[in-house]
Amino acid sequence: MLKINGERLWASLMAMAEIGATARGGSCRLALSDEDKAGRELFAHWCREAGMTLSVDAIGNLFARRAGSDPDAAPVMMGSHLDTQPEGGRFDGVYGVLAGLEVVRCLNDQNIQTRKPLEVAVWTNEEGARFTPAMFGSAVFTGIMDLNAALAVRDVDGISVAEALQRTGYAGERPLGGAVDAYFEAHIEQGPILEDNAKSIGVVTGGQAIRWLDVRVEGMAAHAGTTPMPLRKDALYGVARMIQAIEGLAADFAPEGLTTVGELSINKSSRNTIPGLVNFTVDLRHHRDDAIAAMEQQVRARLQAIADGRGLNLRITPHWICPATPFDAECVAAVQEAVDALGYAQQSIVSGAGHDAIHLARYCPTAMVFIPCVGGLSHNEAEDVLPEDVKQGSDVLLNAVLARAGRIEQGV
Repeated sequence: MLKINGERLWASLMAMAEIGATARGGSCRLALSDEDKAGRELFAHWCREAGMTLSVDAIGNLFARRAGSDPDAAPVMMGSHLDTQPEGGRFDGVYGVLAGLEVVRCLNDQNIQTRKPLEVAVWTNEEGARFTPAMFGSAVFTGIMDLNAALAVRDVDGISVAEALQRTGYAGERPLGGAVDAYFEAHIEQGPILEDNAKSIGVVTGGQAIRWLDVRVEGMAAHAGTTPMPLRKDALYGVARMIQAIEGLAADFAPEGLTTVGELSINKSSRNTIPGLVNFTVDLRHHRDDAIAAMEQQVRARLQAIADGRGLNLRITPHWICPATPFDAECVAAVQEAVDALGYAQQSIVSGAGHDAIHLARYCPTAMVFIPCVGGLSHNEAEDVLPEDVKQGSDVLLNAVLARAGRIEQGV
């Protein structure tokens, strides 16, 4: 079994972390920002040094290709993303990109050729922190989202994706989509399960279902000092009860059911005005599609009951739906066989977070490799991993990809 150069990979991770570095040790590279562009350019520089060719498609996805012996074969693809949360960590996404590069570097070191080409992908806007929805680079690539719809999305400053692509120079000409033999993505777990179970590798069998809802609650704005409590239609007090109900719902679908209210805004808020309009978001997750559908139904019923009881108007709008996604059995088996041969501590796991691999799984055979993160912490500047786990996850990626791509010769 081959093994990667762990020190080189770690050095690459630390060099990338310097781009958009935050005061508390994290990273801020919002999608298609100057920092994201700088990160892509550093990655591209390393890829050219490794003898790879580069291309960019119309949504800004960046691909680095290592030729195979069969020019007609579809590539085995690796990758993830370089964009981050506003106060993100140094490893979320970037690990999968640089682990893919390290696979290529290792094969170069060993003079190993593959029959199928290899590609490392940097997907645009995986995080969804600047533009929504999340993961639309891979969604456009796979045909899940229309290109023009994605290009028209604007950030909070009114800048469209099309404008950001032009400004950064990443409005590419590579055709969208194309044949992909298989896709493998290495990633930090972003949760505590592997660390709690003292496992170095998670063999990911699929991704859980996700539903995002936008909720609008309208009451009546009024004076805080002259309106008796029984006569108020306070939208925020109503929302407070709704959020409690959403939290309580998770217990009815435990342990897989998860609920989160991540954004809340009070329209034209003022210290001495009763809130008349409040908007908030709901994030629902579960391993099964039937369960998450039941969760959404319960959210709608419970929130409507609260609204009716308080004289509030309620509107719930679906924002994004991602069904539960099983990964390809053969690709998962390749990951399992690699980790078994390497002898690393491992377990099967379902991805709790959304990843580009979820979109790719509907397009081509796909699998993921997870490594632990310290304390299960992610989307946080304190996000951290152990160098040995980084190396072991990349060793698994290397051998799984090599088995899929076909090792045809080895020089001395």
